[in-house]
Amino acid sequence: MADLYASSRVLSIGVDAVVTGARSHAAVHSLDWRPPLDGHADTARNVAALLADPRVGHANRLAVEASLSVDPVVTRVLPAHEAIVGLGTGERRLLHAGPPIAWPEMCGPMRGALIGASLAEGWATTPEQAVRLLDGGAIALDPCHHHGAVGPMAGVIGPSMPVWVVGDPARRAKTFATLNEGLGQVLRFGAYGDVVLERLRWLSGELGPTLDAALTSLGGIALQPIMAQALTMGDELHNRNTAATGQFLKRIASAIALASSTPDVAARALSFIGGNDHFFLNLSMAAGKLRMDAASGFAHSTLVTAMARNGVDFGIRLSGSGDRWFTAPAAKIDGLYFPGFGPSDANPDLGDSAITETAGLGGFAMGAAPAIVGFVGGTPQDALRHSVSMRDITITADPIFTIPSLGFAGTAFGIDAVAVVDTGITPVINTGIAHRDAGVGQIGAGITHAPWECFRDAIAHLSQKSTTIAREATPPA
Repeated sequence: MADLYASSRVLSIGVDAVVTGARSHAAVHSLDWRPPLDGHADTARNVAALLADPRVGHANRLAVEASLSVDPVVTRVLPAHEAIVGLGTGERRLLHAGPPIAWPEMCGPMRGALIGASLAEGWATTPEQAVRLLDGGAIALDPCHHHGAVGPMAGVIGPSMPVWVVGDPARRAKTFATLNEGLGQVLRFGAYGDVVLERLRWLSGELGPTLDAALTSLGGIALQPIMAQALTMGDELHNRNTAATGQFLKRIASAIALASSTPDVAARALSFIGGNDHFFLNLSMAAGKLRMDAASGFAHSTLVTAMARNGVDFGIRLSGSGDRWFTAPAAKIDGLYFPGFGPSDANPDLGDSAITETAGLGGFAMGAAPAIVGFVGGTPQDALRHSVSMRDITITADPIFTIPSLGFAGTAFGIDAVAVVDTGITPVINTGIAHRDAGVGQIGAGITHAPWECFRDAIAHLSQKSTTIAREATPPA
């Protein structure tokens, strides 16, 4: 028997215990095998079906090509009611971040931001009156994404707020984002005190028109060159926009000085932009949305075109599923907290700013921004690891946005929902942390991941849809 073992090799699949006795007599090779997708048979079948469908690969290539051909240019700063369809109808309407959610289900910071916007619009004179209006449905609420817009954190946009207008000279489509308020007590984190409202009035009454005049005199500013350069200077264009803000200020400063009605107006504008390292974030978001909107609507495509969070739910959209949202509970954030705060104070993940990751930036480009770990936690090696790991769930590398520390390799671009489900690797997102209560503001920053369940449900829908289309296209025997 010993001689028989000596000439044998044993393959152990899954359970090593059954071959314990053979190890002393034979060469045992263990295979770490487990049922596909941890035994989720229906999900495994959906993955297999979409991987085998040639229409999926073709649609993904077309969607990626459409997205990467976009050249975002910021051309105007206009009141939202002039720029965004649906906000200029005379109806009281506010936009918010993330997938759809009703007022009673909203988290604290989003409720606070909606109260603040209602006050800023003059629809209410006290927070209590604003709450009554919102409770009674007198103010309509829609996701920013449904109107071609994106907003950081609570993401609230009211009709009077100034918004960036970002487009591509070769396309008619446009996207919109608010002006960044800076840090501290700000509307996007749910604050609505006098300081917040006074700043909003200045943004709409002075800074917005000043920026619009400057941009008009310049004929717009191309954003892609600024973003590409910023990545080589230590930004990742989500939570670190220091270089991008500086480059944007360099391009617009003289136009602001010439377009301003008085030297004081110019000085306030230049000082505000120069003192706000996050100023470019909203432009990065609008550019990312313009890119990803161009990739939407390709039948059978599994490309993710939006990731957004409302503080309660995390939602994604796929190119092949159009405007449909697939949601799961918003995740908690692992990060660094400001003094006096901790995880028990934090609201779950919030904001439209994950459009940067959807477009291959933010967490996907952290390898370009090692200093970001001082803000969101981790080490420079972690930042590189995140950028490398995202290659396993994306379709290609970006030819324009590159990471110097990875040999100027392009950022991982084009999240493939099938790859996410198949590998179990979920998109990494770096983000600010809002206090769970309205009015407190930002309490830290950190790292989180998109919930896997969103992608599972999205590919289930797309697989069923593709199968139905194929069945309907097959003539009866």
